[in-house]
Amino acid sequence: MSAAHHHGHDHGHGHGHSHAPANFNTAFAVGIGLNIAFVAIEGFYGWKIDSLALLADAGHNLSDVIGLVLAWVGALAGRLQPDARHTYGWKRASILAAFVNAVLLLVAMGSLGWEAAQRLQSPAPVEGLTVMAVAGVGIVVNTATALLFMRGGEHDLNLRGAFLHMAADALVSAGVVVAGGLALWFGWIWLDPVVSLLIAAVIVVGTWSLFRQSLHLLFDGVPDGVDLHAVQHLLEDLPGVARVHDLHVWAMGTSEIALTAHLAMPDGHADDAFLQHATTQLHDRFGIEHVTLQTMRVPFTRPCAAPARHDHGQAHDHVH
Repeated sequence: MSAAHHHGHDHGHGHGHSHAPANFNTAFAVGIGLNIAFVAIEGFYGWKIDSLALLADAGHNLSDVIGLVLAWVGALAGRLQPDARHTYGWKRASILAAFVNAVLLLVAMGSLGWEAAQRLQSPAPVEGLTVMAVAGVGIVVNTATALLFMRGGEHDLNLRGAFLHMAADALVSAGVVVAGGLALWFGWIWLDPVVSLLIAAVIVVGTWSLFRQSLHLLFDGVPDGVDLHAVQHLLEDLPGVARVHDLHVWAMGTSEIALTAHLAMPDGHADDAFLQHATTQLHDRFGIEHVTLQTMRVPFTRPCAAPARHDHGQAHDHVH
């Protein structure tokens, strides 16, 4: 029996995105600074002209600051070194941050929807120009912050959460500007809550996938970009491998995937070259960075109960 263990950081061709959060410290700092300043401006003008819409939006933008802080803490915690008590380090913090960010955004949109429904029953006139000017600043601030995270969102769920949160706000601000303008020119004061409801609906639809994905990863689900049956076939096709048992694939954080598997090899040929080839294949085809393989001539572990495989129909192939 032999075991191979590979970590992306040790390998010359490790995926660059495993280091992604390191490059986003500036983005988080700038984003948080910009948003705190904007909350102060919006809160002040909301109080000055007695606009509930601006005050509510200031509260919503405050939830963004909390969201950005969460995402930053998640990214930083994910980079803490493993120790004797936490052998994986705190990588899962980034998944947790993405999940909390999604929940926060859903709750914020729920409260925005509730506020808009209340407002529909008794529309109130608004100082259109001030609202438009302040919301216009909001578009700039939120778009600028969203763009800071756009690149990282392709690979990292936590950074995608930060990007979505800010993009959602830019949309809210744009809606407020449009509604303010139409209310000013046509006197359509009912438009403000209607636009709010539409925006809330769009954002909830967009956030649902972040919520679902982060919840899935929290419970060690197979990451979306990995086809488990393709991984199974890749391992089965390795020279000398008769069976694959106890295959587990899960996310250690929002940008790093781990795999463990038992390979039954009746002839027992599993040298370093074999293990390195398997590790490289898994890394290059599926982006799996943290591979541990256990090889044996005859399987001696007792597999857990699992649903039958659709191709062999044998329940002792334990696949996750």
